[in-house]
Amino acid sequence: MTIEHASELDAMQRVGALVARTLNTMTQAVRPGVTTGELDEVAAACARAAGGRSAPQLTYDFPGFTCISVNDEIVHGIPGPRVLRDGDVVTLDVTLELDGFMADSARTVIVGTGPRGAEQLVRTAHLALEAGLAAARPGKRVRDVGAAIDRTVRSYGARVFKELSGHGIGRQLHEEPSVPNWDDPSASMVLHEGLVIAVEPMIAGRVARVVEDDDGWTYRTHNGTVAVHEEHTIMIRNGEPLILTQV
Repeated sequence: MTIEHASELDAMQRVGALVARTLNTMTQAVRPGVTTGELDEVAAACARAAGGRSAPQLTYDFPGFTCISVNDEIVHGIPGPRVLRDGDVVTLDVTLELDGFMADSARTVIVGTGPRGAEQLVRTAHLALEAGLAAARPGKRVRDVGAAIDRTVRSYGARVFKELSGHGIGRQLHEEPSVPNWDDPSASMVLHEGLVIAVEPMIAGRVARVVEDDDGWTYRTHNGTVAVHEEHTIMIRNGEPLILTQV
């Protein structure tokens, strides 16, 4: 969406803040022995207390309130009875609807002490997100955001998943434009003030293809390599973008 009125900005800031609070609450609950289903319940309770609803459930009838992806799962992992163990690499992905507006954010956390290289991979995704946000300026093209992300990821020896992208968001969960995490020539749309997009580097420490699980939802790496994911919803404006999903 493109924000044109103060009331729309206020609504996006409110849902973005709720996403951030919910994600922070989930993060604090991550520990060895907790199940992904229990983390999902924590998120649902936090969001519903403020009137928030799960955007994936509303839009796609997703089986969880949030998406929780573990280790080689990249995105869209279904919360359930899986018990988290020391060393697991867990992506928490929260997308909420509040009063007709939607916002999306994700982060990857390590349970206890992670496998070798996991902390650096998480940091790489964070730095890639920062680089993508720094490139998100009026007059730039969507591909410039992806180029900045890919350049940063490669500088640390990691790789993006070209099959998976960020997206426009606002009134719907997935809107135009698609926001690839690489310099995709087809991503030629010029960014303009007020445009709301979700920027989300999804990366692995080595080249891996994306495969879909039999559950019809979960995407994972074909070779078992660990994946990480960082995401913010932002509004394009003069200067640095406004990050809507942080408190």
